Amino acid sequence: MRISAVADAIAGPATLKLNEKANQLKADGKPVIHLGSGEPKAPVPQAATDAARVKLDSAVVRYSPTSGSPDLKKEVVEYTRRNYRYECSPANVLISSGAKPAIFFALYSVVQPGDEVVFPAPYWVSYPEMARMLGGVPVVVAPEPGTFEPSFESFAAAVTDRTRAMIINSPNNPSGHVYSAALIKDLVRLCEERDICLIMDDIYHKLVFDGREAPSAFDFARRTGEDSVIVAVNGVSKLYAMTGFRIGWAVASKRMINVMKNVQAQILSCPSSLAEAAALGALEGDQGCVESLRSTLQANRDVMVGELSKIPGVKLNAPGGTFYSLPDFSAIDANSHRLCEFLVEKVMVVTVPGKDFGAEGHLRFSYCGSAREIIEGVERVRWALDPNGPRQITIGSTTFTRDW
Repeated sequence: MRISAVADAIAGPATLKLNEKANQLKADGKPVIHLGSGEPKAPVPQAATDAARVKLDSAVVRYSPTSGSPDLKKEVVEYTRRNYRYECSPANVLISSGAKPAIFFALYSVVQPGDEVVFPAPYWVSYPEMARMLGGVPVVVAPEPGTFEPSFESFAAAVTDRTRAMIINSPNNPSGHVYSAALIKDLVRLCEERDICLIMDDIYHKLVFDGREAPSAFDFARRTGEDSVIVAVNGVSKLYAMTGFRIGWAVASKRMINVMKNVQAQILSCPSSLAEAAALGALEGDQGCVESLRSTLQANRDVMVGELSKIPGVKLNAPGGTFYSLPDFSAIDANSHRLCEFLVEKVMVVTVPGKDFGAEGHLRFSYCGSAREIIEGVERVRWALDPNGPRQITIGSTTFTRDW
């Protein structure tokens, strides 16, 4: 059977492959420490599980409307007003099966073969592949040296007459960087002037540290309502630790949402009504769980920064949000895939290669687990990379012997 050249060229996400490897190691009884994870360990909010249970107990779990349930769309309108200071209506909302489909459907709505999609490095691994799946051309904007933020001039230089969309993920996966308000403001103006769809991947927007706030693109918009070029994407996966429920949404102009709805109808039919009930419960319930998660992650961030600073040659810009850090290991090994494989093989620590995020020489370290896992995992890494370290060492309850 002949496989489509377009489909055959799509790379599988390194993050999912490494999750599978970590799960297999655990299933084999190995003392693996997963520092590449992309999901918080906090429990799902009680209000979410209660709402899902009520829905399930009703024995009436049917198709949802294509663009999402009216109750959940109304709650997203309220969420947008409360968190973005932006007034919209249910007609401006699309509920989807996660934030990722919402981003893809937004791109599908504006990108034709040969069109360009601009986004900064480091980037979430799916952005370039999504652009290529649509016949588009991914255009990566490099950050300023020693930082994770490109200059506005670099963005402006990357925009051409073929640019149809720009994607900004802030706080950023994989670096944890929070883009400056000045840059977001300038990018909003650039997209408005050039009629470019600005997709704001805000899935981590409340997981920000040190008293800061992630800038909202809506705060800088001159074109609003039906004239807006902004598509704000969010969901319950990260803030509410509801990764398995697969509910996300997009807020955009009514015309854009209507097109995205038609695309969704042909691919997904509709989001899961059971998962929607859980998402509604989370949004309507006590929001203390979000602050609790944010506070825990900030403390874990501090532990991760402190532990990584003990590894000679490693450079790190402290994350401003999310649950990821992206230390630079290029002074030790500039080949991030090779280094990741080495760490898994020798000390059973799972990280993610920076090359897949457009940041070769870096590794993504997640701190969404426990402080103990962070400390023990980074200690294993430090020992593995220390040529002058002891031949044998016990870290936690595991003994390692150097054979390299």
